[in-house]
Formats: sequence, structure tokens, C-alpha cells
Amino acid sequence: MIKSLARVHSAELEGIDARLIEVEIDLNVGLHAFNIVGLADKALNEAKERVNSAIKNVGAKPPNRENRKITINLAPADVKKTGSQYDLAIAIGYLLSTQQIKTFDAEKIIFAGELALDGRLRPISGALNIAEMAHKKGFTHLFLPAHNANEAAVVKDLHVIAIETLQEAIEILEARKMGEHTIFNAPEFNTTSAPDFSEIKGQENAKRALTIAAAGAHNLLMVGSPGVGKSLLAQALVGILPSLSLDDAIEITKIYSAAGLAANGLVSQRPFRSPHQTASQVAVIGGGTNPKPGEISLAHRGILFLDELPEFPRNALEALRAPMESGVVHVARARGTLAFPAKFTLVAAMNPCPCGYYGDPEKTCTCTAYDVIRYQKKISGPLLDRIDLQIRVPRVEFRELRDTKRKDAISHSLKKEIEAARGTQKKRFAHLPAAKRISTNSEMSSKQVEELAYLTSDAETFLGTLSSAHLSPRGYYRLLKTARTIADLEEKENVSAEHVAEAFSYRLREEV
Repeated sequence: MIKSLARVHSAELEGIDARLIEVEIDLNVGLHAFNIVGLADKALNEAKERVNSAIKNVGAKPPNRENRKITINLAPADVKKTGSQYDLAIAIGYLLSTQQIKTFDAEKIIFAGELALDGRLRPISGALNIAEMAHKKGFTHLFLPAHNANEAAVVKDLHVIAIETLQEAIEILEARKMGEHTIFNAPEFNTTSAPDFSEIKGQENAKRALTIAAAGAHNLLMVGSPGVGKSLLAQALVGILPSLSLDDAIEITKIYSAAGLAANGLVSQRPFRSPHQTASQVAVIGGGTNPKPGEISLAHRGILFLDELPEFPRNALEALRAPMESGVVHVARARGTLAFPAKFTLVAAMNPCPCGYYGDPEKTCTCTAYDVIRYQKKISGPLLDRIDLQIRVPRVEFRELRDTKRKDAISHSLKKEIEAARGTQKKRFAHLPAAKRISTNSEMSSKQVEELAYLTSDAETFLGTLSSAHLSPRGYYRLLKTARTIADLEEKENVSAEHVAEAFSYRLREEV
């Protein structure tokens, strides 16, 4: 007697979070039909062919050999289902309903994996996200493709079963083969190959600004002629960023996994994303028909480098403004709003004019005054106001370029100073409620700045002299955040006038 109904569990990705999906398989008397219901997309409807071939090639009787009406329901039915991760659950559910495998307790097991026609399991997106959801919902076992298992095994108290084929899954469920609980192999964090600061000739002011940016996660804009080293400086910044904590690594991996970019395991170093100037707003911010994280989310806890800043589409640049303040980007669609983490450090580079040589001491600019103004106006005032550090990167003198004396690597020592400053910030914010917990000075609210800046009397006096600087309220608080970071780098409890003056020097602009 064939069992008419079986139920197993799988998962759907919604942004970077996973949602539990029940996969119900029902068999009815009638002419052969194989239907998937429950708002399935095209890729999921094609699962019928993959499941048919995979079941046939592992030696079982496939659905297309059954003279029955087969209905697969994915519940809840009002949630759109996308992707190919349901293949394994559908196949197991069908074999269970036709009693081609022994009955097992499916209430605490989740299945996720794409089937090849020969029954092999292909990797999926969102393995870590699914594992987190499974643990929170009280599931004990998660069957995944072997390629994804090390990533998902980060979640404790969840048995992650790594399988290579559908046949292997059947043998484990029937207890003919012992299921192997994957043990997570922790990566070596921050094994970066970024250029060392000692490899960059000159540019001491720029290096100082980069150090401050790394210590407090402050946004930075570099303006200079072509070829002076702006891109190299941005790449070197990655080498002095603090090492990732395990929690940060898990958070970043969830984003990459949801985007289908995760390797086999955790992301081991801070992201450095450098989208091309032709990138669309959706590519930068995130979204699409089935919303995916954009570049600002892929740069979470790392660097978003925008080279040739004025050449990016205006709408893409203006869309950065809200995430730069909140650290999260909201993507609204008809079926709901998704939130993607986006706590990134913006590092931007631009030329001062279209030809690139306005203000250059050695090469004459060929642009008209109108051309220069129009070019610089491509960057709006509100966006510039959100960039804490704005510096000019001058041309390096020829004699400095010719200096071939070997210099000791300095990025490692700078990284230690920056990690110490970040440690100071972490202690300072430790008293905050968990819901409002922050990790860097750049994340402080205006109220937190007033409470935690600890200004000396001479700093207060110096601030009083800046009334003619036309600082906006946002610019004022960002100035104090930068000054707080400079004091942390010097291991000072209080912010002095010298710290405020240095922070202010990075916001002075006669022109962009």
C-alpha cells in the first residue's frame, strides 16, 4: 500500500535570512501528472525534470514512470519560491511517499540541495543562512551538498550532514551508512596580500588619513591628478584594517552566501569591493526581481572603493546617502521590504577636473572654469557632508620616486595601533544596550558623541572659533567623531584642541 502523503522541510532565502518551507508530496489515482504548486518560479518548476532523472539514475522508480497524479505543495503558498535548493527535499519526499525508502522521522531534518541529472548534489546559495534558521527553529539535522557543509557547520548544536549524491542521502536516512557530522575548519583570518604602506613613496598626509579612517571606520575622499597613487593607497588600506572576529566573519559570510559568492567556509578577510563606474543603482545598492545584496552590502565591515567617483551614475551615488548613515539598506518590493546590512567604509577617489590636472604644479589644466565646476558638482553637497576625511593627494617628487633605499614594512605595526584604538572604542561602547551596540566611532549618534567625546576646555574653545566654517550639524558631529578617533590612536582619554584641529584640517575645502 503506497503512502499517499509525505512531508519534509526545506528553506527559502529572503534577503539574507532563511524562511522555513514545508514540502508536501501527495499521490492521487489518475493519469500521470507532476505539478509543483505554491508560487514556484521557472527554475523551481524545472525541478521536475532534474528529480525524475536523478531518481532514475540512483536505481529507484522515478515519478514519470508512475501512472499517478503527483502534487508537490510548497507551504506557505503565499511566499514566492525561487531557486533550485528544493530538489533534494522533493526527491526525498517523493521516495518517502512511494515507500521506496524506509520511513524516518522528518520533523527535525531540513533538506537543501540542487540535483544533477545523475544524482549528484550541486552547491546552493545561503547554506549558512539556512543553518542559522534551522538551529533557531529547533531542527537537529541539515542535509546539504558537501561543498556547502563547512560553511553551514559554523552553527553550533546542529548536525550538518555533508552528502555528495542522492544515493548517499538515502543510505544515511535508511541507516545503511553513517552520516558524517561536518566539523567546521576555522580559516586563518586576514591573510591579505595588500600592498604595504612602505611600498608607497611619499604621501605621508594621505597615509595618516588612511590610518584614521581605518581606526574609526571613517569615510574618505582622495582628490588628485591621474597616477599619483590614489588606487594604490586604497588597496593598501585593507592591509591595516583590524582582523575579523568570528562574529563579523559569520555576518559577512551570510551576505556572500545569499549572493551566491561564498567559498567553502567562512570569508576570512575584510571585503574590498571596487565596482566599475558603469555599475547600475541595483548593482551598487542591491535589489532586482529576486532581491540580492549589492556592492555596499558585499562591502559590509570592509571597504567600498569607488574610483573616478564623478563618473558613477548620479542616482547610484545619491542612493548611498541613507546607508552611510544607518548601516543598513532597505529594498522595498510589492511582497515586502528586505533589509541588507551595509556598514561599509567608503573610500572614494577622483580627479579635480575632467582632464585631471587642475591645480597640478607641473602640468597645465586644459579645462575651462565651467568644465571644472560642472565636474565637481557631480558630487552633491549632502554626499560630501557624509565623508569625514577629504584630502588632496599631491604629485610625488621625482627624487622620492628615485629613492631605492629598502624600507621596513610598516603596515603590520600600523595594524596593531589600529586594533588597539578599536579595542578602546569597543570598551567605551560596552555599556550600551545590546540593541544599540556599536563598534566604531563613526557609528556614534549625535547624542553618543556629546556623551562620549570627552572634550577638554581648550577643545571647546577651539570649536567656538569655527562658527565661520559653515559646518552643518552633521558635519559638526562628524568632525567630533574624527577627533575622537585621533585621540584614541594617541591613547588619550580626552579630545584636545590639537585633535579637533587635525580633524578639521581634513574637512577644509576651497574646492573639491
